[in-house]
Amino acid sequence: MSPLPTPITISGHELRQRARRQARRRESATAWSFISPAVLIILGLSIVPTVWSFLLSFRADNLVTPSRWVGLDNYHALTKDPHFGEAVRNTLVYTALYVPLSIVLGLGLALVLNRRIRLVGLYRTLFVVPFVISATAQGTLFSFILDPQFGAANAVLHWFGVSPQKFFTDPAQALLVLVAISLWSGLGFCVVVYLAALQDVPQHLIEAARLDGAGRWHLLRHVTLPTLTPVSVFLVLWQTINALQVFDLVYVTTKGGPLGATTVIVYFIWEQAFKNFTAGYGAAAAYVLAVALFVIAAGLRVVRGRERNRLEGATR
Repeated sequence: MSPLPTPITISGHELRQRARRQARRRESATAWSFISPAVLIILGLSIVPTVWSFLLSFRADNLVTPSRWVGLDNYHALTKDPHFGEAVRNTLVYTALYVPLSIVLGLGLALVLNRRIRLVGLYRTLFVVPFVISATAQGTLFSFILDPQFGAANAVLHWFGVSPQKFFTDPAQALLVLVAISLWSGLGFCVVVYLAALQDVPQHLIEAARLDGAGRWHLLRHVTLPTLTPVSVFLVLWQTINALQVFDLVYVTTKGGPLGATTVIVYFIWEQAFKNFTAGYGAAAAYVLAVALFVIAAGLRVVRGRERNRLEGATR
């Protein structure tokens, strides 16, 4: 008579592990069921178009007829295109004017609005309101105000005895006017960020500096500004990226004119892809801009990391 098989026994520890694994599988399935729509949206609207446009930059494509592979010809053509060079130059001038002015003016206004003055809440609101207005609305508004013939700006200048200005129709003024409009709308963000950062300046450092006889200027230079350095680096990065990608305001007001004086890189990309129907050429210009943004972001990130380490070492 053959012996009976030995029954397989499962210990309580193995049962608990199996139950945990099943519970984790159920939790993972539930989690993926919730995040899968977002993942599909990201893949469909971000990653796939990014890869497609990268491949498009190596092709001659007018978005209508079949494209053909041209390799690096689009990138090589950019180096010889005077219009692209002009767009790069206009973008750099715009960025060089807008970013420092927005940072300096934003910090100055934040220092003023951080004091206990009457109706300070109203003043803060007035500086923030332009920031929430869309660039399209800003462009439409200032197109009426700065109209050379019927605009309110020239009417005010005439009242002060100043000769009429051409504003958007003058190649020497158009880009400067765009910078001024951008400052009017972009200062609010810098003010809000700096106001929040000023609330976190350690009070014990300020009190210690005052006990040592430091005046207002020395407090600003040796206590406040070093504390605000990480915030300033962030704002420089943020404002630089926004300045390099300016498009809406240009499209609504000048459309790159007059005589290409306000043609910036993003408008050049749009013009090549959807006006001249050279999508591959526009995609190549877009990736030149993307590489520039990546280099700037990486450089400022390194600077921010070093500054954070320096501040942490100074407080130890």
